[in-house]
Amino acid sequence: MGRPVAVTQGDPAGIGPEITHAAWRALKDGGPVFFVIGDPSLYGGTAREIKAAAEASRVFADALPVLSSPLAVPAVPGRPDARNAPSTISSIERAVGLTVAGDACGVVTNPIAKSVLREAGFGHPGHTEFVADLTADLPVDSARGPVMMLAGPSLRVALVSIHKPLRDAIASLTADRIAHVVRVTFEALKRDFGIDAPRLALAGLNPHAGEGGHIGREEIEIITPAADALRADGFDIAGPLPPDAMFHAEARAGYDAAICLYHDQGLIPLKALDFWNGVNVTLGLPIVRTSPDHGTAFDIAGTGVARADSLIAAIRLAAEMGRRRGV
Repeated sequence: MGRPVAVTQGDPAGIGPEITHAAWRALKDGGPVFFVIGDPSLYGGTAREIKAAAEASRVFADALPVLSSPLAVPAVPGRPDARNAPSTISSIERAVGLTVAGDACGVVTNPIAKSVLREAGFGHPGHTEFVADLTADLPVDSARGPVMMLAGPSLRVALVSIHKPLRDAIASLTADRIAHVVRVTFEALKRDFGIDAPRLALAGLNPHAGEGGHIGREEIEIITPAADALRADGFDIAGPLPPDAMFHAEARAGYDAAICLYHDQGLIPLKALDFWNGVNVTLGLPIVRTSPDHGTAFDIAGTGVARADSLIAAIRLAAEMGRRRGV
């Protein structure tokens, strides 16, 4: 049996605790095995505190394994408290540390509330950048990220820009950035997804991919030159393609991942195709990191209606990626 997956606590006032418990119920009989780093009080009577990650496999069928990360104050569903931010941050740091040490095969991060963490002095834009910084000194046997990919059963999209206002995403678009994302994505598809000869599709920015410069010149001046240079280097990449015509079933059959130029260009089709089972994957790291593709959902926390589908998919994908990396 491989090493277990390390799951972080996330914001304790969000849906993280209840979907973690639901994921354990769904996976306890067949795996993959995981443990959570959090306050044991969040997970009810089925939680069992463990002292080391290696104990997770022994107890997993009977109890949710928990490495304790105590809260400062009791968590109230739907009411985040910055006093508990140190526990949330520590959970991430410990999960990364255990994975780097080889005690876990990968990290799955439950949702955090960035505004709450910032109140406690957290200086990173989000999980992706924090995990990248925590592993920045480690060697990577491929092109270094971080690059954000969203992966679902029907579509994978990698993003050239992530959480930027649209005008800033367009202004920051460069051929070098496109090439970097393509290279990281290409190597990750081979190493982590088992695709020997990845096929990529590059989205255009403007309607009709610019229509020869009549509806914007970014395709002519930036995107097409980037794609041509990548093709000359041997990458199998189509495009730039009209964004409104590259996500139907027949088009998706022609590529293994789409390279999208801004956040919603990739996430809208992914969530339209399979809202519940999308997984956020950080490519180009020395460790495996995935997460559910949703937020803390404070508005429904504690009501029992939160679905664990995306977290379950993230745990399964992390375990699969870990196996492919031999950890």
